[in-house]
Amino acid sequence: MEDIRQAITSRFPEGVEEATEVHSVPTLYVRMGDLVNICKFLKEEPEFRFDYLMSLTAVDWPDRFEVVYHLYSVPLKHYATLKVKVDKEAPVMPSVTPVWKAGDWQEREVYDMFGIEFTGHPDLRRILLEPGWDGYPLRKDYVEK
Repeated sequence: MEDIRQAITSRFPEGVEEATEVHSVPTLYVRMGDLVNICKFLKEEPEFRFDYLMSLTAVDWPDRFEVVYHLYSVPLKHYATLKVKVDKEAPVMPSVTPVWKAGDWQEREVYDMFGIEFTGHPDLRRILLEPGWDGYPLRKDYVEK
């Protein structure tokens, strides 16, 4: 885990806010402003080659949202998790679809269920619910009508 953290912080000095390991998987909280560049770096760097975005989801905490990215390197067979803290009052963050096309529908699902907007997404609209659906069902403050 220290290798990945050092590699990121040497390239993006303020990019990693916190780092830990969960079940032997490096887990890094990264600054939203550095997210896309860190993702590009992790995908393109031969030492890491995270070529597969396994999943992208969100968590609703009392004070914030977190968007969680589970990454995998098919050729090198290793994992990493990135997390980004998102303000509940202005849930907007950059899209990773320019890095991994697999982010397309996953970001749409997070938008649909949590209302987090992904700037730069090629077609951000509801994917699971009807277009006129009111609210975001996976938010803790959601009230079914």
